[in-house]
Amino acid sequence: MGTLNNKELVDLLLSTDKKEIHKLFDEADRVRAEYMGEGILVRGIIEFSNLCRNTCKYCGINKFNKKLKRYLLTKEEILESVKLLVQDNLKTVILQSGEDDGLDPVWLKDLIISIKQLFDVAITLSVGERNYEEYKMWKEAGADRFLLKIETTDGDLYEELHPGMSFDNRLKCLKELKELGYQVGSGNLVGLKGQSLESIANDIIFFADYDFDMIGIGPFIPHSQTELSLDAPGDYLLTLKTIALTRIMTKRAHIPATTALGSMEKDYRAEALKAGANVIMVNYTPTKYKELYEIYPGKRCLKEAPGACNNCLPFMAKELNRKIDYSKGNAVD
Repeated sequence: MGTLNNKELVDLLLSTDKKEIHKLFDEADRVRAEYMGEGILVRGIIEFSNLCRNTCKYCGINKFNKKLKRYLLTKEEILESVKLLVQDNLKTVILQSGEDDGLDPVWLKDLIISIKQLFDVAITLSVGERNYEEYKMWKEAGADRFLLKIETTDGDLYEELHPGMSFDNRLKCLKELKELGYQVGSGNLVGLKGQSLESIANDIIFFADYDFDMIGIGPFIPHSQTELSLDAPGDYLLTLKTIALTRIMTKRAHIPATTALGSMEKDYRAEALKAGANVIMVNYTPTKYKELYEIYPGKRCLKEAPGACNNCLPFMAKELNRKIDYSKGNAVD
């Protein structure tokens, strides 16, 4: 299928022909097998803070949500979570938080150093827009990867959904992260109000052009404490088609079967893994904090112990005739 232009991508996103959709998913699965192998990489995520300065119209941890209890894990709590993750054979930890002005960059630097001294893991940061010096400090401390989702490449829609934020600055941050040598991830939300299929096609082209190492694609899920609370959720099939086309266009990117896809009326993560995805993320946030990191409602396994979902993955892999891969899963050249 090769490289597709915007019109060709839109036609495939529009398609309702079951045979054509099945063919698309099969092609994405073939490309995934050829370039990424049969392994399902497992990453452990620790949502260490829900403090956020932003007022994003779709996100449940936006600054205006006064019903949400805010938290910040201590260094000791985070290190204990990483220990649990390592005991479960995982070798990648994702440290994720809201975009918090109060996040002390030196505290995070020291945390990165401690993790690297104690454990043989790759560290992915997902803490939003910061300045170049902070990104550099964290990279030199040992951070390996950085996830900064674009959400939409429609600049006008981006700025409408993110009051007070700049689309150009988001792009600037992504460029700086790549310059500093991070393995860089981005991604989008599918099904946002005002988002056209042409826009989603442009997202896919953007992912390919920027040659991201990781791309997270999930459906929009409305949250009651946001301005988009009454909007319809994103369509799972459109999300799966976006994943499939992104795999075909990017070939070597690590693409997760996102937790959001597993938190709809049905768990669609297995379908995503059959449509080009090759990564699963397991939540190692301490149980008492899990429900407080509610960027969208209905997230899976909130009451379970940290890492509990890891126990289910071998069964999922067996059903897909795949295997679980606990390696660090670095970028593929």
